[in-house]
Amino acid sequence: MNPISLLGELGRAILTMLAAFGRVALFALDAVSHIFRPPFYPREFGIALLNIGWLSLPVVGLTAIFTGGALALQIYAGGARFNAEAVVPQIVAIGMVRELGPVLVGLMIAARVTSSIAAEIATMKVTEQIDALVTLSTHPMKYLTAPRVLAALITVPVLVGVGDIIGIAGGYTVATQNLGFNPAAYLKNTVDFLEMRDIVSSLVKGAAFGVIAAIMGCYYGMNSGRGAQGVGRATKGSVEAAAVLILAANFVLTGVFFSL
Repeated sequence: MNPISLLGELGRAILTMLAAFGRVALFALDAVSHIFRPPFYPREFGIALLNIGWLSLPVVGLTAIFTGGALALQIYAGGARFNAEAVVPQIVAIGMVRELGPVLVGLMIAARVTSSIAAEIATMKVTEQIDALVTLSTHPMKYLTAPRVLAALITVPVLVGVGDIIGIAGGYTVATQNLGFNPAAYLKNTVDFLEMRDIVSSLVKGAAFGVIAAIMGCYYGMNSGRGAQGVGRATKGSVEAAAVLILAANFVLTGVFFSL
C-alpha cells in the first residue's frame, strides 16, 4: 500500500471514529434531556433501580472484598522491601476510595448491567416491540432509556460507596488477622488519612460511570442489527465501549480532582 492510500485509510478511520463519537454524544444528550420531561414511568424506573442497584450488590461486594484483601497483601509485601509496612492502612484506603473502588464497580456494572440493557433493548428491536411503542405514541427514549440512565445515576454512586467500605474492610481483615496489625490503630490510620475530597471524587466517578454504562447499553441496543447475530454484536460492543469509556473517564476525572 502506497503512502497516499495509507493516509487515506487513516483519515477515513479517524472520520469514522469521530462520527461514532458524535452519534453517541447526541444520543446521550437526548437521553439525559428525556429524564426531566414528562411523562414519567415510575414502574420502569423502579425495575431499573432493582436491576442496577440491589441485584448488583453481590458481585460488587465480592469484587471489593477480595480486591481490598489482595491490595493489603501486596502493599505489605512491597513496603517490607524498604521497611514501610506501616503504610498499609493508608494506601488501602486511598487506593480503594480514589481508584480501585469506582473503577472496579464501574467495570462490574458494564459487564452485568450494560450487557443486560443492550441485549434486552436489541431483542425488543428485533421483535419489533420498539415499533409497537412508537405506534402507541410512546417515545422509546422516554420509556426505555431515561429510566435506566436515571437509575444508574442514582444507584452506582451508592454501589461505589458500599464497594469502598467493603474493600477497606477486606484490607482490614487481612491486615489484622494475617499481618499482625492492631485493629484500633488500623482503623484510626484509615479514618485520619482519608479526606472529604477523596470520598467526593469516588462518588462523582460512580455517577459518571453509571451514566456511561447505561447510555452505552441503550445506544447499542437501539442501534442493533437484525437477528440473533445483531443482538450478540450489540451486547459485545456495548460492554467493550462502556469499559473503554469508563477507563478513559476515570483518567480525566482523576486529573481534574488531582488539580484541585
